[in-house]
Amino acid sequence: MNLPDLDSLRCFVEAARTLNFRLAARAVALTPAALGQRIRKLEDDLGATLFNRTTRRVELTEAGLALLPRAIAALDAAQDCVRAARGDLPPLPVDLVFGTRHELGLSWLVPLLPKLREAHPGVTFHLYFGSGPDLELRVRTREIDCAMSSRRLTDPALDFVRLHQEDYAFVASPALLARKPLTSVADAASHTLVDTSREMSLFRYWRDAPGGADSMEFARVVAMGTISAIEALVLEGEGVGVLPGYLVRKRLESGELVRVMSDVEPLHDWFRLIFRADDPRRSTFTALAATLLSSPLR
Repeated sequence: MNLPDLDSLRCFVEAARTLNFRLAARAVALTPAALGQRIRKLEDDLGATLFNRTTRRVELTEAGLALLPRAIAALDAAQDCVRAARGDLPPLPVDLVFGTRHELGLSWLVPLLPKLREAHPGVTFHLYFGSGPDLELRVRTREIDCAMSSRRLTDPALDFVRLHQEDYAFVASPALLARKPLTSVADAASHTLVDTSREMSLFRYWRDAPGGADSMEFARVVAMGTISAIEALVLEGEGVGVLPGYLVRKRLESGELVRVMSDVEPLHDWFRLIFRADDPRRSTFTALAATLLSSPLR
């Protein structure tokens, strides 16, 4: 199907408005013969007669009457395209589903929503809470638009903008350490490590840091899946664990938690705003990342 060009639609609208090809030709700066050619080409492209013409009068056919309001709308839309590209129009409303970890979402992203709405007035933010692998999968399958994660990406379908540095702390409750000190590798044999998985995905930030210990063996490793569950058990003295610095900062300051073997500084990672590499809204995500970077983690 051949789509009509905008110049032909403009000629048609002027002819329909005046019902006089000579006046319409003057309005679009063409000769009457050239305007007639444009109208005939449009009729050929559409496969419909748009005007009934006699020596005395011009009138729209049923097809012409049906086309007229849509032709006007198409020309208006084309003008809006130009104004939008020049920045003369406000952005169209956008719904954006933002994926995040439960803990980070509640402590930082939810309180940040008013600032995000002010900085991005055309965007309505919806939140989805999940784990790192789940978030990446849902971005990949377009179930969510973007996500904040500190996992390192290996999927070529995904891209990211780097955000805040994520620091970690190896922590325990003072009461637990009073009963069972943890000042050497050997002391780990009497302790429980609480982590997101049995692969010790968080503990590796301490273990692999300069001065960390590959050979540290705990009495057991308990997998809790989520960071908030790890924090709850560590606070209760049920075990030790490596947790994000932003999450435990206030508890360290208040003394609810203390650092374990603090001579070792755990490795850090980076939060990343991830999205599909082929998503045409990259500029939207870049602007969103700039707003997120302007707000410290909490």
